[in-house]
Amino acid sequence: MSRRRVEITPEMMLRAYRLGLFPMAESRDSTTLYWLDPEMRGIIPLDGGFHLPRRLARTVRQRRFRVTADQGFARVLALCAAPRRGSFDSWINAEIAALFTALHAGGHAHSVECWQEGELVGGLYGVAIGGVFFGESMFSRATDASKVALVHLVARLRLGGFALLDSQFTTDHLAQFGTLEIPRAAYKARLAAAVDLPAAFGPWPEEAVLAEAAALRPTPA
Repeated sequence: MSRRRVEITPEMMLRAYRLGLFPMAESRDSTTLYWLDPEMRGIIPLDGGFHLPRRLARTVRQRRFRVTADQGFARVLALCAAPRRGSFDSWINAEIAALFTALHAGGHAHSVECWQEGELVGGLYGVAIGGVFFGESMFSRATDASKVALVHLVARLRLGGFALLDSQFTTDHLAQFGTLEIPRAAYKARLAAAVDLPAAFGPWPEEAVLAEAAALRPTPA
C-alpha cells in the first residue's frame, strides 16, 4: 500500500512552530521534509545574557555595513541555501524555499540584510509568531556580516517586545553570543509563555535599532 504524501502548507508551518516543531530537508535535492523536535534546544538570550564581543560592538558602531530588514528576503533565502565553505549541501530545498517565501508574503517570515557597496554580503531570516522569533539560517560573504545582522536582529527584537529568540541548535559560532541549550520541556514552557505575547518586528528607524544595539553591554571576547 502506498503512503499518500501530506502537503505542507504555510498555515501548517505556523501551527507546527507554535508546538515547537520545525521542518528540514535532508539535502538541497531532497523531496521529503522532516519535522524536528530536538531533545535539547538552542536559545539566544534577549536580556542581559546576550554576549556582544567588544570588537564586534565596535564594528556595529562604525557602520561598516548598511543594515536593512525585509529588503532582500528572497536573496537572503537563496544565499543561505547556496554552497559555502565546509558545507556544499543544504537543508533548504525547493519546498522549504517556497514555504518561507509564502510566509514572508504573509508577513510571518522576516530577514535582516547587510550590504556593502550595494552588494548583499550577509544576512539571516526566520519566523515571527507573537513574542517568539524562530531563527532559521544565516550566511556571510564578508567578515562579520552575519554577526552584525544578528546583533541588529537582537536589537530589533528587544525594541519590539519579543521574549524568545529560538536558534534551534547551538553551534560554536552562536556560542560566543551566550546561546543556551535547554531541555525540550523547558523550551516548550518558554515557548508557551511567549508565543501569544504582543510583539512587532518593525518597522523601526535605523537610529532606534542602533541605539538599542549600543545598549547591549560588550563582553571582553
